[in-house]
Amino acid sequence: LSPPPPLAQNPTQNPKTLAIFAKFQLTPLRIMLGFPSMELQLTPLRSLPLHYRTTTKATATATANTVSACSVESQALKPRPQLPRQAPFHSRRRSSPVHFPSLCAAIERLVAEGRHREACDALRDARAGAPFVALPASTYDALVTAASALREAGSAAGVLWHMESSGFQPDQYMWNRVLGMYLVCGMLAEAREVFDGMPTRSRVTWGVMMGGLVDAKRPRGALALFRELWEELGVGAGPRVVVVAVRAATVLGSVHAGRELHCCVAKMGMCEDQYLPCALIDMYSKCGRIDEARRVFDGIPWRSVVAWNTMLAVYSLHGRSEEALDLYHHMCESGAGLDQFTFSTMLRIFSRLGLLEHAKQIHAGLIQSGLQMDIVGNTALVDLYCKWGQMEDARHVFERMPSRNLISWNALIAGYGYHGMGSKAIEMFERLLAEGIAPNHVTFLGVLNACRFSGFIDKGKRIFQLMTQNPKTKPRAMHYACVIELFGRQGLLDEAYSVIRKSPVTPTANMWGALLTAGRMNKNIQLARLAAEQLLAMEPQKVNNYIVLLNLYMNSGKRDEALTVVSTLKRAGLSMSAACSWITVKKKDHRFFFNDSLNPKSSEIYQRLDTLMEVIKELGYVIEEDELLPDILPDEQKTLKMFHSEKLAVAFGLISTSPSAPLTINQSHRLCHDCHNVIKFVTQVTKREITVRDASRFHHFKLGTCSCGDYCKNTAK
Repeated sequence: LSPPPPLAQNPTQNPKTLAIFAKFQLTPLRIMLGFPSMELQLTPLRSLPLHYRTTTKATATATANTVSACSVESQALKPRPQLPRQAPFHSRRRSSPVHFPSLCAAIERLVAEGRHREACDALRDARAGAPFVALPASTYDALVTAASALREAGSAAGVLWHMESSGFQPDQYMWNRVLGMYLVCGMLAEAREVFDGMPTRSRVTWGVMMGGLVDAKRPRGALALFRELWEELGVGAGPRVVVVAVRAATVLGSVHAGRELHCCVAKMGMCEDQYLPCALIDMYSKCGRIDEARRVFDGIPWRSVVAWNTMLAVYSLHGRSEEALDLYHHMCESGAGLDQFTFSTMLRIFSRLGLLEHAKQIHAGLIQSGLQMDIVGNTALVDLYCKWGQMEDARHVFERMPSRNLISWNALIAGYGYHGMGSKAIEMFERLLAEGIAPNHVTFLGVLNACRFSGFIDKGKRIFQLMTQNPKTKPRAMHYACVIELFGRQGLLDEAYSVIRKSPVTPTANMWGALLTAGRMNKNIQLARLAAEQLLAMEPQKVNNYIVLLNLYMNSGKRDEALTVVSTLKRAGLSMSAACSWITVKKKDHRFFFNDSLNPKSSEIYQRLDTLMEVIKELGYVIEEDELLPDILPDEQKTLKMFHSEKLAVAFGLISTSPSAPLTINQSHRLCHDCHNVIKFVTQVTKREITVRDASRFHHFKLGTCSCGDYCKNTAK
């Protein structure tokens, strides 16, 4: 058949054709079919998966027939010439790559600058200008990077469509890149098609496919692929592929599969590989087999810093801080180099163990070595200094951080709050908002705690209202508990009870506990009893709830009700365990209990305590008698409170350290009113700084004042 005569009107200008395009929202793409007067507008194939392309070609043929019929109504119908059938992709004749220096260079430059969206848009220009002309391999490599970064299936399919249409022949490297692109974009079926259709597959190819399945939460598929590879290559599979298989077993949580892979490693003799033993250690750790992880570590012939760090992370993850500390000492003795990950892990360990001096030493060593701490390590250091009352050091580290994330801000804000520095906490919160960082629930909890500890009721209301206005930060039970206690501390009991009644969340033990605290602070027996009934029903085995109720009855002179609570405790088989306070002197912990006489320096401790009590009485100290505490049983209430464990720890610190050294006391219970008052007088007399970390917060005593602003005198726990 001879070609039809030229059309009288360009089909793309025909009103009916334009209506068809508008109806189906077709994107313009000019494709020359070999006839100068005939152009069509088709949907780009770049946005379609591979298995739709045959269907698309048929659709294009049907559209061409429709256009011809609409535009040449007066002419007799003639057979439409058939398009030449393209050869399969792998057998198609390779076209000569025509370089577009400016466009290709622009695409590669955009990708290098991280402007991936603009790079993919530039590909559309290349397709419009010369759809069947191959681009350089470096440009395709850049486009694969851009599509992978965008994680869009349309962009990924467009890149491969252009390769196919232009006749570009990828090498092994480019095939692996395309495979990884499809996997990153979530196109698992298309990726499998590419994987199965590749002319050759290297071990890297298998690793890429398996890794993509693991990342897509398909660990069983990855292990099935490894079995195929093992049957095909056996010991020639290579350690990197085995690492991916071990990672699949880790995600699956199958210690059985992990042990089988461990056997494969032993058969292949890959134990000397740097990363494979680390993957096995991590797998055993995630499966809860810590001892087996340690055996793998001990079996490594030579241990890199990565192996040491992996084992340290295992101990840290499972709370084995003492074993992590022992391993760290062995690491230092072995001469292995320390890196940022080592410092970050050990800072968390030192924080748990309360080894502030060790943390300071490792921080100094980090500075001397010239290593730059990463954002995780810096945040851990800020958190450590905050937990141990070193707020100036925490702020110094925070300000010197090269970059910060929201966790860094939250650590500092929470630290200021717990140390009674509410003004600085709010200042940091406002600075965070000014820098355009969106706060989360942890941020609001930290700043609300700061308002609660510092008594900033108006600012607390404003911040809570700001939180409720944002749908992404709707208050949770812990935020309501802060507001309830904030109202209760100011005597606003109606508002506190209204919060718990109108709360959209189901009241929790923390919320009822805050209301109980409010009732006790204001000696409102009815409100406190209501909260206590709810609280004891939810937590009948928690002794502290009974202690709060005991304090309330005793402070109100209701001895009979207090005895009833004690009887309830006995019937429930509960008892108040003796509280403990301890102080670290010369890297050794010294523990004290109520009326303790086990310390070798007991006589000196009590002698110094007697002297201090006489001096502070002359300054106006008066003992408080109306409080029941967890370290004193009810029948011991008349015993002098000078024998409390925290007082003994302070006296020991005074006789065991230099006259100007600050003291840090840790205790398992809340600091009582009387001890709080005594320590204030002691700092006034001795000119010492004393920090007490109790069960709820820090207290910094200096020259007769406390950072909490005497907040503890109005608390119930």
